[in-house]
Amino acid sequence: MSTLELSLLFLLAAVIGVVVFRILHLPPMLGYLVVGIVIGPHALAFAADLESTRHLAEFGVVFLMFSIGLEFSLPKLYAMKRIVFGFGFAQVASTIVVAGLGGLALTRWMPDLFGRPGGAALLALGGALAMSSTAIVVKMLTERIELESEHGRRIVGVLLFQDLAVIPLLIVVPALASPDGELAETLLIALAKAAGVLALLLYFGQKLMRGWFTVVARRKSQELFMLNLLLVTLGLAWITELAGLSLALGAFVAGMLISETEYRHRVEEDIKPFRDVLLGLFFITIGMLLNVGVVLSHLGWVLFLFAVPLVLKLLLITGLARWFGASPGVAIRTGLGLAQAGEFGFVLLNLAGDLKILDPLLLQIVLAAMLLSMLLAPFLIQYSERIALRVASSEWMLQSLALTQIASRTMATRGHVIVCGYGRSGQNLVRLLDQESIAYVALDLDPDRVSAAQAAGESVVYGDATRREALTAAGIQRAAALVVTYAETGAAEKTLHFAHEMAPELPVIVRTHDDSDIDRLKRAGATEVVPEIVEGSLMLASHALVLLGVPVDRVASRLSAARDSRYQMLSGSFYGADDRHGEADDARSVRLRSVTVPADSHVVGRTLAEIGVEGLGAAVTAIRRRGIRGIDPAPDARLMAGDGVVLRGSNEALALAEQRLSERRPPKMR
Repeated sequence: MSTLELSLLFLLAAVIGVVVFRILHLPPMLGYLVVGIVIGPHALAFAADLESTRHLAEFGVVFLMFSIGLEFSLPKLYAMKRIVFGFGFAQVASTIVVAGLGGLALTRWMPDLFGRPGGAALLALGGALAMSSTAIVVKMLTERIELESEHGRRIVGVLLFQDLAVIPLLIVVPALASPDGELAETLLIALAKAAGVLALLLYFGQKLMRGWFTVVARRKSQELFMLNLLLVTLGLAWITELAGLSLALGAFVAGMLISETEYRHRVEEDIKPFRDVLLGLFFITIGMLLNVGVVLSHLGWVLFLFAVPLVLKLLLITGLARWFGASPGVAIRTGLGLAQAGEFGFVLLNLAGDLKILDPLLLQIVLAAMLLSMLLAPFLIQYSERIALRVASSEWMLQSLALTQIASRTMATRGHVIVCGYGRSGQNLVRLLDQESIAYVALDLDPDRVSAAQAAGESVVYGDATRREALTAAGIQRAAALVVTYAETGAAEKTLHFAHEMAPELPVIVRTHDDSDIDRLKRAGATEVVPEIVEGSLMLASHALVLLGVPVDRVASRLSAARDSRYQMLSGSFYGADDRHGEADDARSVRLRSVTVPADSHVVGRTLAEIGVEGLGAAVTAIRRRGIRGIDPAPDARLMAGDGVVLRGSNEALALAEQRLSERRPPKMR
């Protein structure tokens, strides 16, 4: 198979796999793994040659480690030091020890089946099982609005240490794989090289990186910035490889250096397409390693190594979480969130396969078991609340106490405001309510923020505003209003559903990021929706108009008109190269587009009402004719050849409207 044919096969398989798993609401990474199994040499054998893709796939790991380096922040680590270096270290170390001992017992018990692995193989195996899936877990926690919850903070801290622990494992495992007589020497050389290279890169790189990126950024060329980013990432990876270390280590250092500059967020967005595509290719090649025939012939062992490590890891993490001060319910949720295998487990297994230190049969069985655990992960996280309530006998009591605390603050209160979320927006709202002597109760899921606010005497309690019980305890039937201060549309819809069900007449004000979700939230029951970007632009415009001499009452009238029309007159914008949106945003975003009417168009001489672009979902906001621009033209306005028509609508509606305006009139019959 040629390189082009192989590339097309991988692209087709990746697209089909991701579409199917998106429809099933499962992480795309699992789709990559499954399609790799299907097209691999052990199944349909569409792609039998792994070597032609292995080196390209390694770049996926390089960019993944680069992204981890971007997240490596010393202040962040210091703030979470007890969770990261305490709980995280205990989880990784204990899992490696337990998994290594289990692997040793298993291979001693069945030496003919699994061989006799050495120390390097047992370390790689233990390290692989110690990892959890950052991609799956963070995505699920984000969707469930649990990143700032008590168990969410513990999970994120452990995941961060796991990501960092991969670096020494990638150095130590190859050193341990060397001949016994050279073990100590090889390990010392590897550690010395790593320390020396890291010291040089960090010392000189820290001084050079910010200055060099500033020089490049001042050229104001997106192409140059991207080329420089790839050069730095791959260049540092090449330097560490020259030193006999892994490519991933250099990429991690590159990300860590850039994370200390002001270009971190721009770099993160620019590198994401490369990382996601190449990482997807890496997971396809991992899936291709799996021999379905071998797995099916040893299905009992696959299920055994799927269930036993999952349960042991769950019990181990839950016990450690309790040891580090978590309540039983939080500990169980933490264990369920981290029980599955992860991306870096595949990286370590791939390394063990390259070094030929792990029996091929054991490699196949562990690979299949890890894949099954990752398939189960979304369901474990989704039902973690129910499992915690069933297993932890004290969880009902703790939740009841939390709800009682909420209720005790609102029992004698009537006509108060329920503030959902006590972040920056929530705190600003509360200050204004205090000045007007309006009672309130704020619900928030960040225990540190709640403790600090309660110590200051503010009416803030720990509670989840997306739960019916919390809203009931907050006195929603007696409240005067409810305000959702976080810009999370999914969570806001849950809150609106329960608010409308329990108090249909209660006015609800919802904050959103921009104007794309206004109609969606209005349909869900929001009384008012405040898009922060549009409101910010209104405030900017009002200050500018006043400074330019426009009377204050006229400015206020303009602002009122914009708000009364639900921001309709301000919706839509001309998009440029700097506007980056995801597929979902592009589908619903309102845009503006200017279309010039051709001289032979069938719309020349016809009115806007006759043309009917409104029926296509678009609207005409202005007509430019001979340098004069008319805003909000009347339906009886007639178009002329050369008119510039400004359209507003979604991408699909704009395309249909542009097609209608550009259609040629049929030729006259002679």
